[in-house]
Amino acid sequence: MSDAPVFDLDLATFHADPFPALAAMRARAPIAYVPQLGATLITRRNTIFAQEKRIAVFSSHQPAGLMTMLMGENFMRKDGEAHQIKRRAAFPAFAPRTVRDHWLAAFRSRTAQLLDGLAARDGCDLVRDFAMPVSGHALRHVTGLLDCSAEQIDAASQAMIDGISNDAGDPAVEATCHRWTAFLDRQIDARLDAKPAPNDLSLIAVQTRAGLPAAAIRAPTPAWPLAPGRISAPARRPRAR
Repeated sequence: MSDAPVFDLDLATFHADPFPALAAMRARAPIAYVPQLGATLITRRNTIFAQEKRIAVFSSHQPAGLMTMLMGENFMRKDGEAHQIKRRAAFPAFAPRTVRDHWLAAFRSRTAQLLDGLAARDGCDLVRDFAMPVSGHALRHVTGLLDCSAEQIDAASQAMIDGISNDAGDPAVEATCHRWTAFLDRQIDARLDAKPAPNDLSLIAVQTRAGLPAAAIRAPTPAWPLAPGRISAPARRPRAR
């Protein structure tokens, strides 16, 4: 049990507008234990900036964390050399020179097509009709998931964001996240079976050439079964964030 000051939340109110509660937490203490989340939160930006570097205390490794349970242990959940191995494997897809010389033309082409389509309309929603498709198409190219649509990429991304923030354990949110991670697994497996071309600089391709196994590229299955309707693990401890 955390010995930090206790801060109670109404989850529905927090979900609707988290900012008043976050401001109150910051004003009260640099850390706060929130029973409704089962987590101890670091509340202030400068404290987070200083403390997150102390990986011996605040490890990224969270085997019982929502991200690991739902998506597998990616390099955001690794520290030190374990993190660097995956980072080095992924870097060729995101290197500034790769973006400039390889991805920029694809990004510009897709964005121009979207703008041409919007020009014929009386109006649009800037986020839904422009920003989301632009980012979705960019992710399709950079990841190598070209058989996915921008809408599918957006839906999968949102489902995973919702899933890893589902501290309340909403079973519908959990199920949606599982459905979309399974969809991405199938798409990744199809790309791996096709064996990326030597000049393919997508994330899947560069990680494959770096020697990462398929399980390290796609989301692996959780190490233990989940309780019905609740993402949890034996003896789950509160997490510092």
